[in-house]
Amino acid sequence: MCYNQNVWIARHGNRLDFVNPEWFNTAKRRYDPPLSEDGIIQAKQLAKRLQFEKINHIFASPFLRTIQTAHQIAETLNLDIKLESGLGEWHNREWMSEHPQIHPRELLELDYPRINWNYSSYLIPNYPETETRMMSRIGTTIKQLITNYSEDILLVGHSVSVLAITQELIKGNPTVNTSLCSLVKLVRYENNWQMELNGDTSHLK
Repeated sequence: MCYNQNVWIARHGNRLDFVNPEWFNTAKRRYDPPLSEDGIIQAKQLAKRLQFEKINHIFASPFLRTIQTAHQIAETLNLDIKLESGLGEWHNREWMSEHPQIHPRELLELDYPRINWNYSSYLIPNYPETETRMMSRIGTTIKQLITNYSEDILLVGHSVSVLAITQELIKGNPTVNTSLCSLVKLVRYENNWQMELNGDTSHLK
């Protein structure tokens, strides 16, 4: 049986505030940290892992850490990056004391020329956001993406993105490995989805 579509889902690499928690105290956009040095290495390793896959579109959450992860892959695959807010972080009041401020276009344009600014997100998260609304928002987003893009796609998001997308498409409430820079592969055979990789981190070894 031939596959109809591959959906690759990656979590971003390690983030600066995980390595240096003090960064948060003086950061201008404290809920939008960049990758750490080892996080950039992880992203480059992930790009190498994906270099021979037939990915046609890259969608990334608009947070800096996911853009930086997607950037390494986009450079390797010679693709643009479509920023999709529907894949964004859980706007959880316990994680964020206010609506997260992310880096504006004028700053991102300087370092990430592969961002496709003609693309418009399907959904924008609200703050604060319950877990149910977050799962629904990401689930609705992936359904829109696979409806409108029939080729193989890569989604670069957060732990909740990896979890919500997989649970939306795979029956039976599967357990998913959502570790940093993990990689999940879902394959559609006609109308049925199967998980062929679950949090593959072989590129990090």
